[in-house]
Amino acid sequence: MKGIELCERFYLECGVPMLDEKFGDIKHLLAIGIAGSGSECFGYDDELSQDHDFEPGFCIFIPDETVVDRKTEFALERAYSKLPKEFMGYRRSPLSPVGGNRHGVMRTADFFKSKTGTADGRIAPREWFFLPEQSLAEATNGKVFFDGFGEFTDIRERLSYMPEDVRLKKLAGNLLTMGQAGQYNYGRCTLRGECAAAQLAISEFVKSTLNVIFLLNKRYIPYYKWSFHALRELPKLAQLYEPLEYILSSGNCESEAERKKATVELVCENIIDELCAEGLAENCGTAIEAYAYAVNNKINNAEIRNLHILYAV
Repeated sequence: MKGIELCERFYLECGVPMLDEKFGDIKHLLAIGIAGSGSECFGYDDELSQDHDFEPGFCIFIPDETVVDRKTEFALERAYSKLPKEFMGYRRSPLSPVGGNRHGVMRTADFFKSKTGTADGRIAPREWFFLPEQSLAEATNGKVFFDGFGEFTDIRERLSYMPEDVRLKKLAGNLLTMGQAGQYNYGRCTLRGECAAAQLAISEFVKSTLNVIFLLNKRYIPYYKWSFHALRELPKLAQLYEPLEYILSSGNCESEAERKKATVELVCENIIDELCAEGLAENCGTAIEAYAYAVNNKINNAEIRNLHILYAV
């Protein structure tokens, strides 16, 4: 059973009766769901994931103290802690009294501030460049089971994706890194017999390519260990999973290096085709570096456009 499904069933069977009975007068001020850290919040969990942090539970997000006071917050915390300690064969972990819990009662503002540095999801254009996408992914993942107040859902909608000029700046920088690391530096390193340097170059190429793919899909890239898993589920360029896995996991001897360079070019061709299909660039050859500057020129905000092309990488 997936973690989100387990948590939703726990909420429906145990949480709803408790909230209706004890907090019916304020339920309309609450948001209930699961979001944040953990593979289950992305739907990536499997049997192996159940060896840690896998349990029935849900979050009760509450507005600031002018709407829900501290006394009510404390009452909610006590009621949540008294819910069944075991559900469908899975045990709940005890809540930490000093915070840091993934489930339980938390202020909406505190949750979003921990992920994005802002309590209400209002982020200035330049500030987007300093936010890790994995944190933005954690702020907008999971599932909202109920939101009577609407604040939690409104903030998530505000954070649903970065502004277009920010996306284009990130796209331009990662395209440039793709070209430098994959189409240029990898081959030169192999010619010199520097296998370790060659592998570093190809790792940079794969990392930048993954960023480009997620940017073209307008999806936040998750924590690195989930990036390949998430790649397979994207609507665009998911076919690059196997080529990228190959060039990252294969060796750098002469025969492998030649195949690897050909695979790098195949990946670049696919990226170029998508850039052209989306109208982000016109076909200008096979060197992906040229497309980086073409995308940068599409940025409307002159201040962002004139930042160094690698500013967002």
